[in-house]
Amino acid sequence: MSDPILVACPHCHGMNRVPVSRLGEGPVCGHCREALFTGKPMDLGVDDFGIHADRSELPLLVDFWAAWCGPCQMMAPHFHKAAALLEPKVRLAKVDTQSQPTLAQRHGIRSIPTLVLFHQGREIARQSGAMDANNIVRWTRQHLGG
Repeated sequence: MSDPILVACPHCHGMNRVPVSRLGEGPVCGHCREALFTGKPMDLGVDDFGIHADRSELPLLVDFWAAWCGPCQMMAPHFHKAAALLEPKVRLAKVDTQSQPTLAQRHGIRSIPTLVLFHQGREIARQSGAMDANNIVRWTRQHLGG
């Protein structure tokens, strides 16, 4: 059995210890009993961003976007598809820069869409511009070393 890592729940944001070897076995949150992995990106705001970016030990890939942005709308289904391909090794989330300007400012978002990859509170990589699902997956794995 592998050492457990802390995984934040996408529903209640409670912290869970999950052995790495069991991430792919459909673990549920010990707090709300919902699935820890849904194969879909979650929406994050100021109140819960730090839980997933800083406290959770899973890498977090964030799509900073806005509803009025054409390229953001074009990339949305690809980001959704990438979530199904990257979970449970990476958590995917979306931050609406229009409704969450504090997060956009805090992370220096100057153009959208922008993908930012975080791991244990640190920014690992950043990419601006729309990408398809295959390139999102390839880019993410490349920056995580595999």
